[in-house]
Amino acid sequence: MTSSAFSSASSAAFSSDESALTLLGWDEEWAAEFAPYAAQGLLPGRVVRVDRGRCDVLTADGLVRADTAFVTPHDPLRVICTGDWAAVEPDGNPRYVKAYLPRRTAFVRSTSSKRSEGQILAANVDHAIVAVSLAVELDLGRVERFLALAWESGAQPLVVLTKADLVPDPVALSYLVEDVETVAPGVQVLTVSSLTGEGMDVLGTVVADGTSVLLGTSGAGKSTLANALLGEDVMEVQAARDVDGKGRHTTTTRNLLALPGGGVLIDTPGLRGVGLWDAEAGVGQVFSEIEEYAAQCRFHDCAHESEPGCAVLAALESGELSQRRLESYRKLVRENQWIVAKTDAKAQADLRRDWRLKSAEGRLNYAVKRGGHPRR
Repeated sequence: MTSSAFSSASSAAFSSDESALTLLGWDEEWAAEFAPYAAQGLLPGRVVRVDRGRCDVLTADGLVRADTAFVTPHDPLRVICTGDWAAVEPDGNPRYVKAYLPRRTAFVRSTSSKRSEGQILAANVDHAIVAVSLAVELDLGRVERFLALAWESGAQPLVVLTKADLVPDPVALSYLVEDVETVAPGVQVLTVSSLTGEGMDVLGTVVADGTSVLLGTSGAGKSTLANALLGEDVMEVQAARDVDGKGRHTTTTRNLLALPGGGVLIDTPGLRGVGLWDAEAGVGQVFSEIEEYAAQCRFHDCAHESEPGCAVLAALESGELSQRRLESYRKLVRENQWIVAKTDAKAQADLRRDWRLKSAEGRLNYAVKRGGHPRR
């Protein structure tokens, strides 16, 4: 999808009128937040797409191409992102995004690098839709990862099992749904088929309310779902490989789409890595039954390994809790603790570096005032 290819369905839903911003999620609270920028003559708009130092922003004047130089700090979690509400210059060549409003929610994962950095994928999202293909064997561990990040984002998760037409046996399909429901407490699990239309009416009702983000691996059928919800082929789609069901990265940027039936949808590229990022609460939500067992352990700091009176191990022995589920919980807890520790270490190193720089600057200023040179 290019900046000029904002869908006709989206264009029809959005007119050049300030009240039409409500179709993108604008409300009185956003307007109050934006008031200082409005006083400066800046325009409100929602970020549709960010790419190579520029972004497309939908404003009351239509789609604007703007430079992001003022909203690209060194901290990757503070760069402007699809879904942000931006303050854009009313004119100029180029026009600049001068700021963006504080986010209500944000979907964040750790980067694939070893630099202990987070990456924000979508902002101000109400529903986090995790697309899982039924064309391949279910990876329940990956579903748990996505859900942990989804809960942590502040959005309401929803698991959508795509390509349901490939599982014609209703009994087999019900077992697959049950398997996913077991690892997704408090989350609706929906089976859909873009080919037959199964489940699309229910999904359409969900996305018509607020902003939804589509998440999943390559080949999960996200872009096909987006096209079905839009009612036209806007997002490019490629067939998944027969050998393993994986797809190519047909979506390379995160794109915000206004849906003709109401609501806003953000489509994202397929995610190979789904690293946790400070997601302790999200992990606890996904494994809520283990957290409940843990609260009954004899010792409050029980590691659930071999301690006497461990309610988690008792649940494992009785069959109430599966070994796979417990191992997945332990793995995600360890991973999250590691990334938090690395992040804290990096933050402390940054503070020490800033202190050294300020100290050196202070010595220099003192020396200049005295007309001499700073001690080395």
